[in-house]
Amino acid sequence: MNASLAQKRDQLLASIEPLGSCVVAMSAGVDSSLVAKAAQLALGEQAVAVTAVSPSLAEGELQIARDVAAQIGIRHETIATDEMSAPAYVANSPDRCYHCKSELYAQLESIAEHFDTAVILNGTNADDATDFRPGMKAAVEHRVRSPLAECGFSKAEIRELAAHWNLSVWDKHASPCLSSRIAYGEEVTPGRLRMVDRAEQLLRSHGFDPVRVRYHHGDVARIEIPLDAIAVLSDEHMRSEIVNGFKQLGFKYIAIDLEGFRSGSLNEVVSIDVLQKYM
Repeated sequence: MNASLAQKRDQLLASIEPLGSCVVAMSAGVDSSLVAKAAQLALGEQAVAVTAVSPSLAEGELQIARDVAAQIGIRHETIATDEMSAPAYVANSPDRCYHCKSELYAQLESIAEHFDTAVILNGTNADDATDFRPGMKAAVEHRVRSPLAECGFSKAEIRELAAHWNLSVWDKHASPCLSSRIAYGEEVTPGRLRMVDRAEQLLRSHGFDPVRVRYHHGDVARIEIPLDAIAVLSDEHMRSEIVNGFKQLGFKYIAIDLEGFRSGSLNEVVSIDVLQKYM
């Protein structure tokens, strides 16, 4: 570990220790897992990690979160969030993530009160400030702290420190909530989330990773995979398997995105006015 990262590590621990206790909003990703590890090191038993469970959580992610929490040695709790009951969330406008995070942080406030903890931490990092993330507005409203962002951690530095701390998810591909796969303006429903989740599982079972299956109007699936994997997916036998599998899941049309895999591609259609509102 270089001196700069070691200094940031020490800064991270020093920023958490004075809190006395905390609740960490922990998914199965590397960012929040690193915060959970830092919280455990700084606060020991006074740190609690909480994973939200809802239809938008991809299959297998909860078990990964449990495994990582056990590896870290931090107390781990789960909560059932009910963002699907919010009409603004289901309507799926570009600020959907704001409504999801508002529900999450409201639930975490109750958990924090139960554990007599005043501070909630999330895994937002310094790189997120340049992305379209309406959920960050909800974090501000609920006074959620983002120690990785506060200490200036980039994604690359997070992965490096996570590897140094031997976290099993240090090189795990990002897996945002399944609702992020539904095109804006198309309602978020449990059925559509299941379609997307199972479609992505099917692709991974054939060796494609990272992968995104975007749901568009008319039960259209737009597949994003790395550019060098498109030829493999286009092979007659593979293509036939994927098409048949997707149609069994309920998709009517299956398309390959020739631009390949890229996080947040649905945000490319978001207007500048909306971007400025939530960035």
